[in-house]
Amino acid sequence: MSHWNRILQNPDVYLLVKTKVMGVLIMPRKKKPVIEYRHYSLPINFPVLLLSGERWKISDIKSEHLHFHNHLEIGICYSDSGIMEIKGESIPFKAGDVTFIPRYLPHTTYSSPNTASLWSYIFFSPEDLFQHSFKSAYSNFEPNLWVVKGVNCILNKEQHPKVYTLATSIVEELKQQNPYYQESAYGLLLSLYIELLRIHSRNELLADQETEHSLKSDFVISPVLEYITKNYMNPITMDFLADLCHLSTTHFRRKFHEIMGTSPLDFLNSTRIEEACKQLKSTEDSILSISEQVGFHSISSFNRCFSRLMGKPPKEWRKGAQSEAQSAKASILEFTGWV
Repeated sequence: MSHWNRILQNPDVYLLVKTKVMGVLIMPRKKKPVIEYRHYSLPINFPVLLLSGERWKISDIKSEHLHFHNHLEIGICYSDSGIMEIKGESIPFKAGDVTFIPRYLPHTTYSSPNTASLWSYIFFSPEDLFQHSFKSAYSNFEPNLWVVKGVNCILNKEQHPKVYTLATSIVEELKQQNPYYQESAYGLLLSLYIELLRIHSRNELLADQETEHSLKSDFVISPVLEYITKNYMNPITMDFLADLCHLSTTHFRRKFHEIMGTSPLDFLNSTRIEEACKQLKSTEDSILSISEQVGFHSISSFNRCFSRLMGKPPKEWRKGAQSEAQSAKASILEFTGWV
């Protein structure tokens, strides 16, 4: 095959050559970034998930996809260095840094060339974990995504020694599981989270409007994810969700599927089924009652949806849910499309 033929096999090069020959230069359209949703199901008895150990070494190969989570992510970097991409910013990190990534904030991490940085990650929902600790009318448990700057999501050990000490202490408590470790981890997490909120509130005063517009255009469905997380148990229409994003219903459905790899209805149902699993495992409520509590108005549609997502009917799943093996198996579900 000639060199010329090999060049023309590249569609972008072919388009460029063809348009130049025709006298009109049209540059290939820039691909939009793919965003993956990684869904973490937290343990029932103590809703904090620790990911730690040699498995959590980050490659030096840059991922083609950004991703985001359904819970707050705290990361601790133990070795080497690299880059974290957040909201269009490429921010360097190094050993000793602690990262603070609110839920639904798209990001990705890769190490410096020829290294593999070692991390521990803590996932939790402040709203669930600390709802009884905040006695004031404090509803915004997580920072406003529109004004979070990527550079403020990475805190270095030198400037924020308290954050590093608290974060690493939490990891050790969760690893060792000594007597009363949950109570200790809870207190440390609360102290860490309050410290992070204080840091964020100082930075928030400096945020400008450009940041707000940038994320809103890149991740327009975030209001819907927040709304479903807090209101999944109520009747929800697609028109209402589209209005939250200031989109037509047709455009909203298309945009949601483009980002999430699934439909808004399927995402809503997955959120309801996740909550149903918690109730099935932690309460003696009837399956009918649980189905109604999580937003289903027909036991048949609940059973059908549950079986499709979990692989077995709710009654059968409940019998096996007491085993730790099933809990561990279902602890992390990655949505790179639909389950």
